[in-house]
Amino acid sequence: MITLNRKIALAVATTGAAAAVAGAALAGPGDATAVTSTAASAKAEPRAADAEPEKTTKAAPGALPYGVDVSHYDRNYDWSQKKLAFGIAKATEGTVGKDETFAANWAKIRENGLVRGAYHYGRPKNDPVKEADHFLRTVRAAGLQRGDLLMLDLETTDGRSRGRVNAWARTWLERVEAGTGVKPVFYSGYHFAREHGEGLGGYPLWVAHYGKKAGRLAPPAPWKEWAIHQYSSTDHDNNVSALTPDALRALGYQG
Repeated sequence: MITLNRKIALAVATTGAAAAVAGAALAGPGDATAVTSTAASAKAEPRAADAEPEKTTKAAPGALPYGVDVSHYDRNYDWSQKKLAFGIAKATEGTVGKDETFAANWAKIRENGLVRGAYHYGRPKNDPVKEADHFLRTVRAAGLQRGDLLMLDLETTDGRSRGRVNAWARTWLERVEAGTGVKPVFYSGYHFAREHGEGLGGYPLWVAHYGKKAGRLAPPAPWKEWAIHQYSSTDHDNNVSALTPDALRALGYQG
């Protein structure tokens, strides 16, 4: 998935009194490049014990964190199950719709110590700003806390063109980002995302693809990585994340 943590790469080579010091700069998601320069004076090479440990953001292969997403179709879901690492609940739809189970799910996900996310089902026939504001009012009223994920579920065109749907999504995402300081997660089916996601690759991706085993898929363009893979819909929608729970929280609201 999208790795948003900044990394620092340091390489030091000493020859007598001279040293070469390398500094790294992160250019984009999952991308680290090192730039080296010769130091005018010698610097001691840091010992392993002194070096800052690299924070793990990617989940270990074969042990991807598991979670479900729910709406009013999944009443009384048991959020205390030990297999769960994250939970996502539908909050709103359109400009006025509210999921009647959202408040209860939102509270239970937090009570059980899970990473939690709230999603809005977008309708491109409406004003995206009004929909984004409706979503934010609803989530804030339920209690928006540090680490909470904000998400757009876009899987219908409402008869609009590809360009209009793409522009609609961009406006909604930018509105929520401006109001919260965090990039929302973009959800869609694999093919819908590829067709309507132009220019949205900077937003974390939650992608549905039931034709692939859990976590075994390449992201659709323009994304280079995915955050969450919805791999089946049986009794509930089943998901895995390419990120650790802490890294997922880092994508969320930071207060």
